[in-house]
Formats: sequence, C-alpha cells, structure tokens
Amino acid sequence: MSELGSHAMLVVFAVGYACIAFEHKLGVNKAATAVGMAALLWSMLLITVPDSHHTLEVLTEHLAETSQVIFFLLGAMTLVEVIDAHGAFRVVTDKIRVKSRRSLMLVLCVLTFFMSSVLDNLTTTIVMVSLLRRIIPEHEERLVFASLVVIAANAGGAWTPIGDVTTTMLWIGGQITSLGIMVSLFIPSIVCALGAVAVLALPLKGQRPQESEDGKPSAALRRGARGVLALGLAAFIMVPVLKSALHLPPFLGICVGLSMMWVLTDVLHRDDEDGGPVRVPHALSRVDVSSAFFFLGILLAVGALQTGGQLTMMARGLASITTSEPIVAGLLGVASAIIDNVPLVAAIMRMYPMTQYGVDHQFWNLIAYCAGTGGSLLIIGSAAGVALMGMEKITFGWYLRRAAPAAMVGYLLGLVAAVVLA
Repeated sequence: MSELGSHAMLVVFAVGYACIAFEHKLGVNKAATAVGMAALLWSMLLITVPDSHHTLEVLTEHLAETSQVIFFLLGAMTLVEVIDAHGAFRVVTDKIRVKSRRSLMLVLCVLTFFMSSVLDNLTTTIVMVSLLRRIIPEHEERLVFASLVVIAANAGGAWTPIGDVTTTMLWIGGQITSLGIMVSLFIPSIVCALGAVAVLALPLKGQRPQESEDGKPSAALRRGARGVLALGLAAFIMVPVLKSALHLPPFLGICVGLSMMWVLTDVLHRDDEDGGPVRVPHALSRVDVSSAFFFLGILLAVGALQTGGQLTMMARGLASITTSEPIVAGLLGVASAIIDNVPLVAAIMRMYPMTQYGVDHQFWNLIAYCAGTGGSLLIIGSAAGVALMGMEKITFGWYLRRAAPAAMVGYLLGLVAAVVLA
C-alpha cells in the first residue's frame, strides 16, 4: 500500500473518530458514523492494494471475528433484559444495604473487579450497569457509577488469563503463565481500580436514594424470578468454562445460555395471560440494535487499519521512541485507548521474541496490565466502554471530562505499583 493511501486512511479514521467524539453536538448517531467509516476504509483498501481478492478474504475473516462479538453482545443483553423483566435484580440489589454514596461506589468497585476476573469485562459491564439502573435512579449520577464500572471491569480482567482478551493472548502465546500473571498483577490492578474510586468519590456526599428509576418501588418479583436469575448468572459463568473445556467460542456459549433461558421462560409463562413481556422475544425487541452496529463499525474500522499496516507501524513507532520497558508498555496502554488493544498487542508479540523476554518477564506483565487497563482512558477504548455508550447513552465528551481523569490516576498508580513490585 502506498504511503499516500496509508495516510489517507489515517485521516479518514481521525475524522470519523472526531465525529463519534462530538456526536452530541453534531446530532449524528455514532453508529452511523462508525459503519460509514468502516465501509470507507475498506473501500480505500480495495482500491489501493494490488491484490483485492486477498483483501476481500481478510475482510471476511475480520467480519467473522466481529460477528462473534456482536452475537455475544446481543445474547448477553437479551439475557439481562429477561432477568430485569422478572424483577430478579432485586434479589441482588436488596442485599446491598450500604447507605452512603461513597460506600456504595466502593462496594460496586470491588464486586465489579472480582466478577470481571472470572467473566470478561464486556459481560461484567452489561450485568453491573443493569444493576445500577435499579440502584441509582438519577441518570447523571448513574453515569458516574457506570464509568467506575468500566474502569473496575477493565482492571479486574487484566490480572487473570481469562479476564481480558489481551491477557488471554499472552497466556496462549506462552509469554505468561496463569500463576505468574495473577501474582504479578493482582495488586497493581486493584490499585488501579481503587485509585479511580478515590477520585470519583471525592465529590459524592450524602445518602444514596432508595427508589427505582421511575421513582416508584422496584417491580415485584415475577413467578420464577429467582430461577431466572440463577440460570442467567450460570449462563454467563458457563461462557469461560465452555471456552476452556471445549474451546467453544464465547458467542456460542452465550447462545447456549440464551436457548436454555428461552425454554425456561416459555415453560414458566405458557399459561400466563401477561407472560409476553417477560419472554425472550419481547426482550429481543428491547435490545439496542444501534449499539451492535456501532460495535460492527468500530471493530471493522480498526481491522482495516490493521490490514493496511498502520497499527504495526504505530507499534514500531512506540518501540523506537524509547527502550524503557515501563515507558513502552505505558505508551501502548495510552494508544489502546484510541486503537483496539488486540492488534497492538499482537504486533508487540511479533516484535519482541521470547529469546529477548522470557516467560513471565516483567515486560509481558506490564504489557498485560497496560493493554488491559489503558482502554479505560477513553469511553471507546474498550468493549466495556462501548457497551456503556450504547446502554446509557453516555457521550464521549462527558466521559472525557468526568471519568477520564480518574481513569488516568488509577492507570498511572497501578503502573507504578507494577514496576515497584516487579
């Protein structure tokens, strides 16, 4: 690909990124921008590269990978909608008895952190934001807590081999071991999450409100609510279990859970005259499809930059700036807030052979931490953040002003902890 074409693609991506960032002021939905940007970038690739047939094959591969994420997202959001329709989240929210806003933020941070270490950050965010809708009635205040959920979910996923996709990549590639990464990154990851809590909780005062989002008491539990909640949580936990035991892709794992939920709710409410609103078909109608299209556009756009070589060029540029391992890893984390961390980490793995950095070397631990938590610096820097944008209609600018400083404080504190403890 020519240098002119490569630069033109970067310009298109930068313009599209800016349109997404200023979605609120432009009045153009971010999903429209994302899918349009993806289509334009791949069109530019097909026009400028000599072997368009090979590029189409690569596009098909990226579409297959992206579709897995989309179907997983749709399945997870549908399960959450069914659980919520049964009022089953009350079983959890009623157990959270803390009254202070600051105490509530700390409890949610710890719960999200450990949940994300077992599940993935995307699933954890979907579940926790759904819980927040029952706990925090006021939308603006809920956005603060939801932003913390994203930061804590990304931090919680970084220290286990199954919690974040980049840590999983390093684990499968042999750069890290399960015990090694957990011992090395547990303290830095929790420092990252708690550092963000300290900043976000400063302006919070007083007691949390007890009403539901509509100002009325939370909906009564529907018949079978506890069974629906148990099955829903089991479905989420089953995803990483099936992946580890049977190598079943996560989207198929969530489809298994959705199928079981579909059968259960159909049987539970087959004789109910008002059973429609709590069944899976009605839940599907409430899922935000525009969020799925936003995911599709963003991931395909990043795939175009990966195919065009721009991401590899960026990774090499980071390595050429300095040879300091903490600085290289730290810059990679900042870059992962703008560009998908998966291709960036893949490029780093190719650039630094195992003969240079052996198994469980500090460098690989720093890469896992920074790539996993750096996405919290911007709302579209991680799958968890993108999901939050779709669920709560949070804008890029709001997150940049209100949550990004806390995310940066946590990120830097955790990085310092990782270097000191190495």
